[in-house]
Amino acid sequence: MRPWPGSNFFHKPAAAVEQLRFPNADSASSSPGDGAVRLRVLLAYDGSGHRGVTPQPGQRTVGGAVAEALTRILRQHGPVRVVVAGRTDAGVHAWGQVLHADVRMPVGEVDLVRIRRSLSGLLGDTIVVRDIGIAPAGFHARFSAQWRSYRYLVLNELSPDPLRRSSWWHVEDRLDVDAMALATDPFLGDHDFTSFGRTPKNPDGTPGSMRRVVLHARWLTGGDPDHPGLLSFEIRATSFCQQMVRSIVGFLVEVGRGRRHAGDVLAALAARKRQATMLAPPHGLSLWAVGYPDGYGSPAGADSGSPAGAGSPDGYGVITSS
Repeated sequence: MRPWPGSNFFHKPAAAVEQLRFPNADSASSSPGDGAVRLRVLLAYDGSGHRGVTPQPGQRTVGGAVAEALTRILRQHGPVRVVVAGRTDAGVHAWGQVLHADVRMPVGEVDLVRIRRSLSGLLGDTIVVRDIGIAPAGFHARFSAQWRSYRYLVLNELSPDPLRRSSWWHVEDRLDVDAMALATDPFLGDHDFTSFGRTPKNPDGTPGSMRRVVLHARWLTGGDPDHPGLLSFEIRATSFCQQMVRSIVGFLVEVGRGRRHAGDVLAALAARKRQATMLAPPHGLSLWAVGYPDGYGSPAGADSGSPAGAGSPDGYGVITSS
């Protein structure tokens, strides 16, 4: 198997992996329990036809499909529970989703090559296991993550592309990309994103915090020679509210259409009203990468200390607000 760029662990022997420890290695949530092994899986998937990634009874979800496949492959007596790094809703895709799963078996009996091959056979071509390994001590797919990065594609051309319609949002109106870049800057930093996401609930039923820290956000263009009007919005934050990225993109597209102004962003944030923004469709969005302290969640050329990474990806040019 070809190693994942930036990964130091996936192909190390089990004994070597066991000696690596994350800062929260002794917490209950970060331990698979006696007689169990924690697997770490890197996934890419087409979210079309799936009701999101989180397992739900009676629903076809990405996480549910992986859990069911692992239960069958490893002949577990009960269903395998999976935990994902970042929640994606129905229709949203992923290139760099990370999950962990605890399975009851001796570490010496874990055959990663067989597990990956079997998962590929059961999951089909809409859910792809990019890599799989034994997690280091203390690793937790959600709580060990330092940041998540999303990418949203907008095709700003007169005609749509029927072959790739499930990968981007087609916007026929000509967009002012300079205004959109200018409107992106106010989202950086620590803000209350009540206007740009669904409010979560704490275990006791009280509303959860909507404060999030956006580390990096930008628009890029020129990544597809066949589609000069293809725009890519990249955003990285410590964590995201549900529907936060789609709400931000919807707002910025309204700025590009001239229906809003770049100066309206701060007012929308301050309003703390969900109806203050429109929602971009889910199929243009992908969870692109997840970052961890040791760097294995980062794409090549990026690290947790440098949110923008090295240059721009895939041939895109950066749209600046200057």
